[in-house]
Amino acid sequence: MRTDNIIRHEGYTALSEKLDIVEVERFIMLINREKFDYTKWRKSIFENRRIVESGYELYKSTRIIN
Repeated sequence: MRTDNIIRHEGYTALSEKLDIVEVERFIMLINREKFDYTKWRKSIFENRRIVESGYELYKSTRIIN
């Protein structure tokens, strides 16, 4: 299991790959400002979808990135 420091570092690195430094700080500020429930948000994405549909969407999104 990775430590909190490693997770923070890797998360910041991941954000930095897509956003500039100001946008990374802004993103963190936005997340901290809101009462954001990741688990609830994640479940809402897949609500009313079959597993096959969700898997296909995931496949398509990884093909765009790679």
